[in-house]
Order: sequence, then C-alpha cells, then structure tokens
Amino acid sequence: MRRRDLMKSALGGVAIMAKPARARAASGWRLPAKLGVRMIENSFIAMPDGVRLAVQLWLPEAAPAAPVVLEYIPYRKRDHYRAYDLYWGQTLAQYGIAYARLETRGSGDSEGLLADEYLPSEQQDAATAVAWLAARPWCNGAVGMRGVSWGGFSTLQTAALAPPALKAIMPMCASDMRYTDDAHYIGGAFALTGLKWATSMKVVMAGPPDPQITGPGWEAAWRARLAATPAIAARWLDHQTNDAYWRQGSVAVDYSAIRCPTYVVGGLVDSYGNAIPRLLANLTVPRKGLYGPWKHGYPAPASPGPGLDWAFEEVRWWRHWLMGEETGIMREPMLRAYMPAVTAAEVAPGPIPGRWVAEDAWPAPAIVPRIYHLGGRGLHEAPQPSETARYVADAIVGLGKIEWVPFAPTELPAEQSADDARSLTFDSAPLTEDVEMLGAPVLRVRLASDRPWAKIAVRLTEVSPDGKPWLVSYGLLNLTHRDGQETPAALTPGRAYDVVAPLNFTAHRFKKGGRIRVAVSESLWPLVWPSPQVVTLTLDVAACRLELPVRPRPASEAPMPIASTTTSPPDPKAWPAMTITEVHGAAHVVEAWPTSENAIADIGETVSGSGPNVVLAMDAGDPLSCVWRAEQTAGFKRPGWDIALRAEVTIRAGAMHFQVSERLFASLNGETVADVAHQSEIRRHLL
Repeated sequence: MRRRDLMKSALGGVAIMAKPARARAASGWRLPAKLGVRMIENSFIAMPDGVRLAVQLWLPEAAPAAPVVLEYIPYRKRDHYRAYDLYWGQTLAQYGIAYARLETRGSGDSEGLLADEYLPSEQQDAATAVAWLAARPWCNGAVGMRGVSWGGFSTLQTAALAPPALKAIMPMCASDMRYTDDAHYIGGAFALTGLKWATSMKVVMAGPPDPQITGPGWEAAWRARLAATPAIAARWLDHQTNDAYWRQGSVAVDYSAIRCPTYVVGGLVDSYGNAIPRLLANLTVPRKGLYGPWKHGYPAPASPGPGLDWAFEEVRWWRHWLMGEETGIMREPMLRAYMPAVTAAEVAPGPIPGRWVAEDAWPAPAIVPRIYHLGGRGLHEAPQPSETARYVADAIVGLGKIEWVPFAPTELPAEQSADDARSLTFDSAPLTEDVEMLGAPVLRVRLASDRPWAKIAVRLTEVSPDGKPWLVSYGLLNLTHRDGQETPAALTPGRAYDVVAPLNFTAHRFKKGGRIRVAVSESLWPLVWPSPQVVTLTLDVAACRLELPVRPRPASEAPMPIASTTTSPPDPKAWPAMTITEVHGAAHVVEAWPTSENAIADIGETVSGSGPNVVLAMDAGDPLSCVWRAEQTAGFKRPGWDIALRAEVTIRAGAMHFQVSERLFASLNGETVADVAHQSEIRRHLL
C-alpha cells in the first residue's frame, strides 16, 4: 500500500508534530474555543442497491448543528489508518466541524467488491453519502470533502457530480488528469510506479473485513473479495493511451462541472503538482492553491518540511464555506508556493530552506518565460549557429531518478553526474544573480529518430559551483504521442519533428554562481519501460530552446498567515534499502522496505506489512532484456484471527507484446485460503 499509504507518516506525525504558536489571519480571525468530541466507531450508509458502506464519525459536542467534512478512501479506517483518522477527526470536530471517514465499497468494513480505482459506481456512492450526511439531525446541511491521493481524486470526482449539499472541497496530492498525472504512465510511457501501485492495489482489494464490526459473515465476504481480485496490472497496461478508461474520472474533461469552492494542495517533493496550476487556471469557482515543501501527504505532519499548522488553515476554510463565517481566507492570494533555496535531496532528511511566495492570480501576469537557446553544449540568451547533435541510447540513463513519487529520503533523486555523463548536456554561464522560477518549464526541440518508436527525456538541474548537478524538474515524452496522448502515431525514421517537451511544475531558486543545465536523453530507466530498440536521436540544436518560467522577486511578499511546524527527522530504520549495481552495462536495482509491525491497543490488533519491494534488471543495449518484479505483503492479527496477504507482479516484454504475471496469496491462521494467478499478454501500442 506504499503508493498511497500515509499510515506511517500519520502515526509518526501525530506523536512528533511540534505544537506551533497559533497563527492569526490578517483579518484578525483566530481558531474558536475547543469543544468536546464524540466518536462513533462505526455506522453504515445504505446505497441505492442495498450495499452498505462503513463510516466512522467524530461529532462536536455542546454545539448547534454542525457542518461535516467527508474523507472517502479504500484504506482501512479500523486499523491501518486508525491513528491518522483519530487525529484528524478530533482536530476538526473540536473546532465545530464534524468529520466522517468513509470506506469505499469492497474495502475495510464496507460491503461489496472493490474492482478498480475511481469507478463511476464509487463516485455515485460518494454522492449518496454526501446526501446522507447532510440529512443527519446533527448536521447543518453543509458538507465538505477532503483527502490526499485517492481521497483527493474522489473529492474532485464527487464535486464534478455537483451533489447539492457539497459546498466546498480540499483535494490534496491528486490530479485532474488520470492518464498523464497519476501512478500509471509518464508522458505516454508505462511507469515503474504503475507496477508498484498495481502490486499494492491487489493487497488493498484483498483486505478482510473486521469480524468485530462485520460479524460472522466476515469470512464469506473476504473470500468473495479474494476470488474477485482482477488482473489489475494487465488491465492498466492494456490502456496505453488516454482513452475513455482514463478520461472517466478525469475532471479536466470538463472543469465547469465543479461548481463549489476548491482549495487544491500539493507538495514539491510529490509528483502531483501539475494539477495545481491547471485547476487554478481552468476552474471558475472561488479557488485557492498551496504548493509546499513536502512529499505525498498532508502539510502536517510534513516531510521533509517545514510543515504548516494545517488545522488552522483547514478550519478557516471549512468555517468560511460551510458555516458562513468570515475568516478572511478568500481575501488572501490565490496561490501560495514554497520557493526552495536547494533541492530536497541536498539536505535530506531535514527540512528544505526557502521562503513562501504568493500570487494573487494564476497564471501570474509577472511570470513570463525566459528563453535559453541551446548551442555549443551551452544555454544562451541569443539564437545560436546551425548545429546538430547525435545521441545514441545504448547506455542506461536514469539510475539517479528511479522513483516517481518518493516516500523516503532513499528514494529522492541522487546527484545527477552519472546520468549527465551519458546525456547531452547544455549549461548556462555562471549566474550573476539569483534566478527564481515558478511554473512548468518547457523544452522545444527539433529532432529526428532512426526508429519508429522513441522517447525523449529532459532533466533540468542546478549545477553548484563545485560542479554537482541536482535535479530540479524533468519531463519525458513518448514521441509517438507528440500530437496528443489519445492517438499516437509512429515516427518516420530520419524525418525531423518539432516537439514540445513539457517538464513538471515546480518552484526553485537557482543561485548566483551556479549554472542551469538541460540534460537530454532518450529515456529514464527504470522510471519508465524502455523503447523496444536502441534509438538514435539527432537534434537540430539551433532550433531547440528552453522556456524557463522566471518569477521576478517583488519588493515584498504577502505575509504567510499559517504558522510553520517542524517534525523529527524520519527514522532511517523505516526507510527502504536501495541497492543499485551496474556491471558491464547490466543494471540491477533492488528496493526493499523493512517489515513494519504496529500494535493497535484499543482494538487488540496488530497490523504488519512490507513493500512494494522491487527487483529490476536490464542490459544496456538490449531493452528487451528488461524485467520488473514487485511484491507487497500485509498482515492483520489478533488472538484466533491471523490474516496474511502477499501480492506479486512481474512484467517482461518482447518487441510487440508485454507479458504480465500476477499472483495473490492469502492465508488464515496459517492455512492457505486463496492462490489466485493471472497470466496476460498485452500488445504494445507504440509503447
């Protein structure tokens, strides 16, 4: 469950989050006095088809009818996410905002089957739950939704249905475009994160209900889940373009469907930041954005940080839109972003030095592209003479950027010298002043390929005065998707194409004395699956240019009303071990997470698990030798009840097909209950 599993962050953060000095908004608004809180361990919400979904509730006491904020995910409220939910339930309810934690059908203690992510039925269930919550006698009729990752997606998707009682939302670390900006494909290439998430998803779908909640029918319900677990990796790999499968649940298809105020949040160490500028630019409702120095998760607890006193900001948002209270939040800038002075990798695991900046609107009128022309292995302000550069992709590039969404310091991008030595690099002159960027850089390139299938990978780095390059942003494009992600077209070998290669949205301060570097390669392995043949790219260098979104530094910044928080550094014992070897061009990558075990005293249960653990291998010059394997485990145990799950997925490929092997093992008290295997062959569609 690593891809979306915030449990460890929640468990650790609740204990170690520093108590900040409470902030005061510019309007003078402060947090209200705390109320008592009543928790309801479990209730059921009946869906129109009779399936019941399990919900936990936290209700403010001694208060008139209260609004309620819904979080809706398939991650187990009873055990895995218990500490996380207890923290946020108590935090919101004590300030007069009820909190509802709902499990999707087929997960945790909810009835039914979980067959895939973001299904239309899941979204309709959410709309039903919103109406049910609004009708409770303790509710004032106003409902909000919030959540990280899956919870952020479900929040956006539910808002697009416009249920009348849904008055405001706060999606975090999520995306408006499933194909381009979720854990499956990067730039039209199948991603390693797709393997990892598929393996984790199999365990999510196979988790058992809790007998203490579900009663004697728990085992039959669990066995039905196991039997129904699909070949999810093959399903995702069978949809290799932005087809109807991915457009369903992508709110970018129709931004106008979202009719309630929206506060979108993300982190610069995460990989979901691209949605923030798109949502701010395309929504027409009242909206705000926050882009901070943290990984995939909430702004509190935040890693690497610094974090924020997030209770203050959330309560301001919800009391403004759900209670009609003037908190001043909408009189503040539309976007706040953290401007880091260094990359997270340079200071890991500690907090990132930098400062908060603000923009009243997005796009920000003052942020304009600064053009750097490529030429002579340099970046120049003026166009350069005619020049060609040839790049042969017969070496492995990307071992310094393995993980799409890093959860631990060991997964952060490494110093980039080794990858740069195998790429075409173009450096600016030493900077005579600091240069700050906020936005998505773009490389416009004219190139030709000797193969009909090829990619281009672009890394933007800051080269320090001592010569070390550190990754700031990157972009990757399957060149057969050059005209869009819906209808790929093979390249004509030898023909020149003008291609736009977008890089990821980010913020960064390039420092005086350092250099800006663009590094070009054909791919990044193992971040994405390799092209089927070794590719040679020929660049018309004089026709290539970098567009860097430079933000002029104003005389003063809008003050940040949210207090900063700090967390203790993460425990290195909880980090995955990453082993990378390369012998005679053969690369081998092993990532192994330690097995975690957490006792949950108040329900008498111990949960455990590890993964996704991966073994990745490929020989340079032979992309068809690529093999990816992943494994995920999970355990749930109390006296007389001992559940063990293990999922495995392996992917190989020939020139025209992928071979996908998936397996799910389950046991109860040491006895095998299920061993479900799927073998799939998937045609490669210019991938």
